[in-house]
Amino acid sequence: MTSVTLKAKLAQMFIVGVPGTELAEPSAEFLAEYQPGGVIYFQHNYETPALLAEMSEAIQSTRDKVTNLPLFLGVDHEGGRVQRFRKPFTAFPEPALLGEINSPKLAFMVAEVMAKELRAVGVNLDFHPLCDIHTRPSNPVIGKRAFGSDDETVSKMASAMVRGFVANRVISCAKHFPGHGDTTVDSHVDLPKVDMPWARLKERELKPFVRAIKSRVDMIMTAHILNAAVDPIYPATLSYSTITNGLRKDLRYSKLVITDDMTMDAVDKHFGDDRIVLAINAGCDLLLYRSEERGRRAMDIAFKFLADGRISTDQVEAAYARIKEVKERMLMPYQGIAMEGLRAIGCEQHQEVLKMVLEKRKPVGEASD
Repeated sequence: MTSVTLKAKLAQMFIVGVPGTELAEPSAEFLAEYQPGGVIYFQHNYETPALLAEMSEAIQSTRDKVTNLPLFLGVDHEGGRVQRFRKPFTAFPEPALLGEINSPKLAFMVAEVMAKELRAVGVNLDFHPLCDIHTRPSNPVIGKRAFGSDDETVSKMASAMVRGFVANRVISCAKHFPGHGDTTVDSHVDLPKVDMPWARLKERELKPFVRAIKSRVDMIMTAHILNAAVDPIYPATLSYSTITNGLRKDLRYSKLVITDDMTMDAVDKHFGDDRIVLAINAGCDLLLYRSEERGRRAMDIAFKFLADGRISTDQVEAAYARIKEVKERMLMPYQGIAMEGLRAIGCEQHQEVLKMVLEKRKPVGEASD
């Protein structure tokens, strides 16, 4: 068997966006040549379930025959305003409503529905659930995307959804570590700042992440937030103190860590190309880029940094081992998409779960508070 080169292992550490509702030839050539570890879908990639399923198959057909690892195909599928795939996908409301209902069993069922519908079109990774606690009403980016404003509600709902995704073989990604709920700046436009010691984070912000880890979450997404009490120089995404010392060592998390979109101004504006080196050396396994153009450029830079010795080879080896473990366990053996499975999307059974949420009904057998 041909051995996997260090460059190929580094390539697996990138998830990138692609344009269009069909895989155009230039994009197919890019994926086949560069071999990134995955693709993220957005609203511009969606027209119909059938077309999306065909695109997923086309993307998977570009994978390298040496590693033979399927690509992560991910999407932000939270419900409410953050749901890239619309009709006929079941349109769940904002996660805050689940928090109000306070039913872990119903949260599990919602995750089941989401997972089954995503898998039908070849999506194997959902960047959900949010583990952020909406503790600051003026927060411009979290709001009703959070399950609630207290750690117990968020912990219960997030861990239940993780279990629902895991049970249906969709990779779940808890976000945004170590918590984006107590900020006043949107990291899409600038760098949010907080000042909270690690010990205090463990008393509230980190509790939902700890519960998600116990529920076997396979991926955690970082937040582009500067917390001077933990690291006075680098935001969480680029911070060895936060990722390796905090998440890995203190919270004993051993699965995948992915950055939030690396083209967001919080890191793009303040750290330039060095953010690639910083994120990897901090302990991130996957770097996320929302566009093909920016993803290709970042991979070119990363390959150069690797050749120059600026990227830790130990970190690349460790990241690849974690990526390989999750892909082999969750995505292999790869099975093609069965078009008859598209009938599950928006089906009557799934609409009944939606109806329970909208009517704020708890499942049979779950006691009301």
